[in-house]
Amino acid sequence: MNPSHKIPGRTGNKPQFRKRRNPDRKPESRSMKPGADPRLKAVFAKIGVPEARPFIADPFQEKAIEAVGKGDCLVMAPTGSGKTYIAEQAIEKVFREGKRAWYASPLKALTNAIHTAFSRKFGEANVGILTGDRKENPDAPIIIGTTEILRNQLYDAMHTCEDIRCDLVILDEAHYLGDPDRGVVWEETIIYMPPRVPLLMLSATIGNADEIAGWLESIRQQTCTIIRAKRRMVPLQPLFFHPGGTLFPFLMEHDEKRPGSKKGLHKKVIQYLSADRPPQLAPPRRLPNMADILAVLRHYNLLPAIFFLKSRSDCDAAITLCDEVGLLADPERGELLSKRMDELTRYWPHAARHPQRMHIEKRAVAAHHSGHLPAWKMVVETLMSEGLLDAVFATSTVAAGVNFPARTVLIANSDRFNGTEFMPLSSTEFHQMTGRAGRRGMDRIGFAVALPGKFMDLRHFGKMINAPPTEVESQIRIDFSMALNLLLSHTPAMIREIMERSFAAFRIASKLTGKGSKKASKGAAELLFADFIRHLNFLKDKNFVNADDRLSEDGMWASQLRIDQPVLVAEGFRLRLFSENNPAVMAGLMASFVNEREADDQEIPSDLIDEKLLKAFLHLRKNLQPFAKDMVSRGFPVFPLYLTPAVTVYHWASGMPWEEVHKNSPLAEGDLVRLLLRTSENLRHVGNLGGVFPEASKNAMAAVNAIMREPVTDAYTL
Repeated sequence: MNPSHKIPGRTGNKPQFRKRRNPDRKPESRSMKPGADPRLKAVFAKIGVPEARPFIADPFQEKAIEAVGKGDCLVMAPTGSGKTYIAEQAIEKVFREGKRAWYASPLKALTNAIHTAFSRKFGEANVGILTGDRKENPDAPIIIGTTEILRNQLYDAMHTCEDIRCDLVILDEAHYLGDPDRGVVWEETIIYMPPRVPLLMLSATIGNADEIAGWLESIRQQTCTIIRAKRRMVPLQPLFFHPGGTLFPFLMEHDEKRPGSKKGLHKKVIQYLSADRPPQLAPPRRLPNMADILAVLRHYNLLPAIFFLKSRSDCDAAITLCDEVGLLADPERGELLSKRMDELTRYWPHAARHPQRMHIEKRAVAAHHSGHLPAWKMVVETLMSEGLLDAVFATSTVAAGVNFPARTVLIANSDRFNGTEFMPLSSTEFHQMTGRAGRRGMDRIGFAVALPGKFMDLRHFGKMINAPPTEVESQIRIDFSMALNLLLSHTPAMIREIMERSFAAFRIASKLTGKGSKKASKGAAELLFADFIRHLNFLKDKNFVNADDRLSEDGMWASQLRIDQPVLVAEGFRLRLFSENNPAVMAGLMASFVNEREADDQEIPSDLIDEKLLKAFLHLRKNLQPFAKDMVSRGFPVFPLYLTPAVTVYHWASGMPWEEVHKNSPLAEGDLVRLLLRTSENLRHVGNLGGVFPEASKNAMAAVNAIMREPVTDAYTL
């Protein structure tokens, strides 16, 4: 919280809206002539649909299924190779035995997709889903949910001294263990999981699998089998797209006469890099003529394609630079596409009226990024997976968590924005993107194409093609939510032992001794434990923890606030700063605690700010400032409280129509949905405080109900 932060919008200035590009903008005339290096003739001859044959499990799948029954198992296999089949078979075995399984996913979109697929396979009555904003059939024998919910269930089980109701846990996208923002949740989940519950961890890219398996064996005292499948089910051919329209191999062929020789860059790529003034696909700060590029791809039967572009605005602009050639040559597909659009948007009026719908129906292309409504993204994903689109223009975030592969992926930039700065693509990110090239059962070969330009380092692209997976680093860190929840059931001495079981301690010990010795682990865990003590002392000073290191009454209920800033919110409730009789105001105030970069303050016209909300917001912030200053002085992070998200969420919770809320907000629709869902999650945690704050709990749940309506809930109606 920034005490000097000014309230925006009190000058009556008009809001600064996003500039919208003209959807009817015509692409420039053709400037490319399709061409291809003669060496690619044999490669292009492989293009086609493989012969249909009965499904036979691959050896790595059979080995993994067998290993799950004997202990933990870590499976690493390329995207699209059939890791989900392993999960299905492992769950089916547990299900037949009358036991229970938990499938943990890092992304809500992926969680929803798995829930739909497993409901079809195992029956809706047998499958439940648990995310921060969706709770259905929670007592089902098969639960699909986010890893945060699974971690929270482990907290509750430790508190009540009960065993978690689960006999198998699947951790999908296991490389999220190294995610800077959420890896701590994965590490906690693994540490707290009872050894009797086997873990099945699935990932496409982990560079230090042996180390992770060694850590699991050291803390769980059972074998962890590593299953590797390095071969792609669909071979990948990297290509270079010359600005003149000619396709070249990106790498030289392997020289069989030179044992040990490596594939270097193709001579045409080297010539391009060596040129004083190489030709460009587009002038500076402009996108290339996408109609030209699609024409080249279409000529060589390389569609459908996914273009990975640098920004959302580039994706939205790219679809305006396409033409109608694809559908004009295939009118039957055009008719089917329009019919499917009607079917898919039948129950989603906001998606049905989406301004980019015309580009799908006229040009068979679409943009896909986090700024779009979830329902719209699902429409695009469905159409692409059914083979009805020629191209999707996406940001790199689409590479994880969705399943619509293409024959070809085209990459326009070799770096990625990590939330703070642009960094070169890691091998994990690169392989996630190229992993979408080549559809199993639909393609015999896939293609990854480098598009030269200002943001493409061709040498880095070449290095990433055969680069080994990135090593997973421990991301464990202490925060107040972890400290409060561990103190529910552990003494500080017991928490010290938990720190010694961390992956961070194991890694440091391994580097110091060559193996994860117990002595080195204890020494390595001291930094973590010292940070815990720092949090503990603050909690004691603020009366959330008693002198005997046990949670006070306030600490007990504060532990249920498993949100970004639990002690700050808890202080707000202790001081009765939250409105307990107005659900919309409470929703707005809770939105100000949601830490989303897109929700920072913007100029707000004064006539859009309700006086009740403004008064409550100023009162809240003023009275929390002493507590926040104390946190900052002791080195704890405190995020500013912003009025813009509070106003936006207040409007929606008050019943304002979606179009009007969006018009008044600086947020893109997808960011707006994310803000509302995060706020809803926070309010649900407040709803758990009914025994202490009955009125606040009641109004928090009323606010949740006001928030969870279309189009926020459209993604759940598939």
